[in-house]
Amino acid sequence: MGQGRGSARPALAIGLAILCLMAIAQPTLGAIYSINWTFNVVNWPRGKSFRAGDVLVFNYARSLHNVVPVSGNGYKSCNGRGGRVSQSGRDRFTLRRGANYFICSFPGHCQGGMKIAVNAA
Repeated sequence: MGQGRGSARPALAIGLAILCLMAIAQPTLGAIYSINWTFNVVNWPRGKSFRAGDVLVFNYARSLHNVVPVSGNGYKSCNGRGGRVSQSGRDRFTLRRGANYFICSFPGHCQGGMKIAVNAA
């Protein structure tokens, strides 16, 4: 028993509609920025544009440094107390909208410019 002419059209229309919805709903991947985490990186963000969802990857010798996300006050005072210390040597942080602050909490490192402030739109 054969199907009538045009019976595939509704299925095709539904399939195309699903594909269009999948394309629209697909999450946008953020940019990935690699940082050589060392002294005097405080100006590293200058001239770059960041968006919420972008990822910062901090690369460093894990026996020499760490990365601590901190508040604005922690950034200004170089105080990482209470922050989650990351020390893998290849730490990844996804930026949230607004100000994002990171320091190295080893004694003297933040004061030596091992800190960055990133503002994400």
